[in-house]
Amino acid sequence: MEARQVFRELREGKIRPFYVAFGTESYLMNDFAERLTEQVAEPEHRDMAVVRFDTGETPLDGILDEAETLPFLVERKLILVRDTVLFASGKESSKIEHRPERLTAYMAQPMDSTVLVFMVPNEKLDERKKLVKTVKQYDAAVNFAPLAADELVSWLARRAEKQGRRIDPAAVEELLRRAGTDMHVLASETDKLCLHAGAEGTVTVEAVHALVPVAAEQNVFRLTEELAALRTEKVMTLYYDLLKQREEPIKLMALLVRQFRNMLYVKELGGQGYSPQQMAGQLGLHPYAVKVTADQARKFTVDRLARLLSELAELDFAMKTGQVEKTLGLELFLLRTASAGAG
Repeated sequence: MEARQVFRELREGKIRPFYVAFGTESYLMNDFAERLTEQVAEPEHRDMAVVRFDTGETPLDGILDEAETLPFLVERKLILVRDTVLFASGKESSKIEHRPERLTAYMAQPMDSTVLVFMVPNEKLDERKKLVKTVKQYDAAVNFAPLAADELVSWLARRAEKQGRRIDPAAVEELLRRAGTDMHVLASETDKLCLHAGAEGTVTVEAVHALVPVAAEQNVFRLTEELAALRTEKVMTLYYDLLKQREEPIKLMALLVRQFRNMLYVKELGGQGYSPQQMAGQLGLHPYAVKVTADQARKFTVDRLARLLSELAELDFAMKTGQVEKTLGLELFLLRTASAGAG
């Protein structure tokens, strides 16, 4: 089951007796837990209605004993269990004894007064485990994967709308370029921009420029764009700004290497017919980052990217062995690359 389906069910008032939430998008997983909490208990009763466990610290027997105990002074209770043992592919802890067969029995006859949620911070569940197969039979496994590029844009627009504001499409694009794809950061920055826009106001590109700082990693995205466009002056302005922010040249070079390497991978995978979503899974990138990387990669040839990676490898060695001063070495590389262009 995808995250959008479970959120739709919650909006319709449908709550299942148990879930196994997994995936790498922690913001969506936490949002799911918060919405469940809101539906299960009133704020003044949540101390009694919400119980938390960790399978690395508590045996499954103890968790299920709590699940099978009637709630006190509330109609239902929510049990949130952080799990890296039962459903994930990691090695089970030798200190804690778990009896998964008891959980299998519980899922066949769950308590009506309990909502049991296992939260697994892994990209995938371990399909070899019987418990995972059982959960999937009940359609209770929920995948909280990173949003696709268009979904992320829509999510930002909806977040502004819920606060009585609208956000220009160009402002959304600039916000993503500056803040990246971390939904925790994006939520905070969007709320700040909405507050600045005022009631029924509009979040503009100008407001994003004024209020949202550019993360170092996002500046590297911009650096590669300017390099491809032969805009030497903008390349050097970005580089000097990063130095003023006390960013280390070796760190910046490592980020450049990663971006050029990702461009090369995207070109190769695209040539093999991979979709952006499949590329994201292969490269461990957010789908929006794949979209930006693919746009940039079109401006470079495969040979050019290979040569740039080779030059950066030589520069890295020269910097670390003291043959080249770090700041000057990277500055000369950027000047040469911006002059030579992408082809």
